[in-house]
Amino acid sequence: MNRVVITGWGLVTSLSCEVEDCWRRILAGESGVHEIKLFDCSDIKVKMGADVWDWDCTDIVGQKEANKIDRYSQFALVAAHQAFEYSKFDPTQNPELQPKYGCILGSGIGGMTTISEQMERLIKKGPSRVSPMTIPKLMLNAGGGNIAIKYGLQGPNYSVATACASATNAMGNAFKLIQSNLCDFVVTGGTEAALSPLAHSAFANMRALSPDKEDPTKASRPFDSGRDGFVFAEGAGILFFEELEHAQKRGAPILAEVAGFGTSCDAGHITSPDEHGTGAAAAMQAALDDAAISASEIDYINAHGTSTPLGDKAETKAIKRVFGDDAYKVSISSTKSSLGHSLGASGGIELVLTAKAMQESTIPPTINLDTPDPECDLDYTPNVPKTREIKYAMSNSFGFGGHNASIVIKKFEA
Repeated sequence: MNRVVITGWGLVTSLSCEVEDCWRRILAGESGVHEIKLFDCSDIKVKMGADVWDWDCTDIVGQKEANKIDRYSQFALVAAHQAFEYSKFDPTQNPELQPKYGCILGSGIGGMTTISEQMERLIKKGPSRVSPMTIPKLMLNAGGGNIAIKYGLQGPNYSVATACASATNAMGNAFKLIQSNLCDFVVTGGTEAALSPLAHSAFANMRALSPDKEDPTKASRPFDSGRDGFVFAEGAGILFFEELEHAQKRGAPILAEVAGFGTSCDAGHITSPDEHGTGAAAAMQAALDDAAISASEIDYINAHGTSTPLGDKAETKAIKRVFGDDAYKVSISSTKSSLGHSLGASGGIELVLTAKAMQESTIPPTINLDTPDPECDLDYTPNVPKTREIKYAMSNSFGFGGHNASIVIKKFEA
């Protein structure tokens, strides 16, 4: 099977919209959580989140084009632009290979901003005032479609929707397409801009969100005994997966190698994770088996770690189930402590940060981990980054519907 490497990356987050700057701020213990500035929250139970409030994509997308696409597609295009600049790749220079260049993205919800805006317009102004661009903007495949149009990617192109596991499932599919020689190059990852009055109210009313805090930056606290819900975020994490020889021929920068992927379903509750972590453990074990390595070889896990009471305990149990005694030797952290939870985009953002951790031999911290939950007793790298050589790393994503996905990367060796 073909070897698959990562040759580009791009980020949009509430903390920073640039990989190096985002990484620096995470290591410094900064948080992108604040009182929501994107819309009026005065009547909503929870008023804090991790919105990209100072967003302006027009310098990259253009004003006319920006008006035609939903915010979640804007995020995808800007993160993809960063990745193309980093990778120095122009797909149109190889027209005979364009049918083997694809785009597989994950998004849990898609164009929620457009849905909210147009529903309000329908109610207030009537059917004739609903935008004719509503469907092309809100559809879940619009992010990948817009990237393909901009960069001439004529190969497989589809979107994956498995709630908060969406991006990691999308990346797993991209990995398999290249491994099996169906593609040479795939833009992948996830994008989400669901942070809207409608979705925020829904999550608040189901009591999934952390209640308002005097200091919002302290709200996301994975594995801490005081955690009380996740912080709603938005953003995008886009990566380039590329067949090794294709990358080497064009002198591409190689950030890491993709080694294994696993996925499963709890087949239990529609929102709550399996309390024993059985399904999550199955996905992790499948990723290890696919990579043909043992759990003891993993140096770092970027945990799903959403800061929910049930989820963090279930993930801890899953890690113990798979790693046994080695669970206490692996370094773990949740970068959601700094960024909040961007739903279907989170796996893409976190794989960028996992690859960056590997590149820098540094474990990013789980901030706000001040009083560890006794049931979450592993090495979650509390508050301060740690130096560690990382040969193999895993990134976990678990979502509503019982969807689980894990991906393993390794330090590249020619």
